[in-house]
Amino acid sequence: MSRKTKQQDWAPATLSEFDGVRFLHLDSIWVQGAMRIRKPQHLELEYIQRMMAWMLWRDSAEVRSGHAVQLGLGAAAITRFCHKVLRMQTTAVELNPSVIAACRAWFHLPEDDKRLTVLNEDAGDWVQRDENLQCAQVLNVDLYDHEAEGPVLDDEDFYTGCRNVLADGGLMTVNLFGRSASFARSAGRVARVFGSDQVWSLAPTKEGNTVLVAARGVRVPEREELERRAANIESQFELPARKWLRLVRPLPLSIINPLRD
Repeated sequence: MSRKTKQQDWAPATLSEFDGVRFLHLDSIWVQGAMRIRKPQHLELEYIQRMMAWMLWRDSAEVRSGHAVQLGLGAAAITRFCHKVLRMQTTAVELNPSVIAACRAWFHLPEDDKRLTVLNEDAGDWVQRDENLQCAQVLNVDLYDHEAEGPVLDDEDFYTGCRNVLADGGLMTVNLFGRSASFARSAGRVARVFGSDQVWSLAPTKEGNTVLVAARGVRVPEREELERRAANIESQFELPARKWLRLVRPLPLSIINPLRD
């Protein structure tokens, strides 16, 4: 959700339902998140599933461990998954209070407990706070306003804050619209902050969402180990990890070394 200062500027959360799936909107036709009503822990949207591709970069024995942070709550799909399925320490940061209320009323987001904290705060401010330095092993970034035109926090200062939030070996996934002109700019900023050897992308979904994976000091294992990890993920969760492996690619040089924006 975008950075706002006046309550009247916050777009109200609304919902629709179709074929057993409930959708979150922010006073527009754009889908901000979705939940299959009879399977609330299932990750319904393809790009949301791909936001979990960080699991490939973590050892199978550690995939459920650590602290997961979501910047932008959406319909709380990743927050529910990390909290209820992975049972990780989970923090979600969302600026729009109507989104938090909607998630608790309509999208099975539980009240805070010893493993779950939902903060009504600005994500850009949160990543800059000293108390959050190296606090997370996993960071999921999905920050779009009600028009869904592009990420609302997208400069190098923000991505530097994101990297600082990650502990050594930590991983970030970011949702970008890969078919828009902004993708190369955004991906280039992430690469400059994290290092070109620590950033990868998955091929765009048919809707045009591209998920970036960025790491803080991660060594990529051999292909055989990645295949074992993918098989382990598929055996435990309803996630197409073998497909992710086919879709992962390094960033092209044209993105890594463009003219400075």
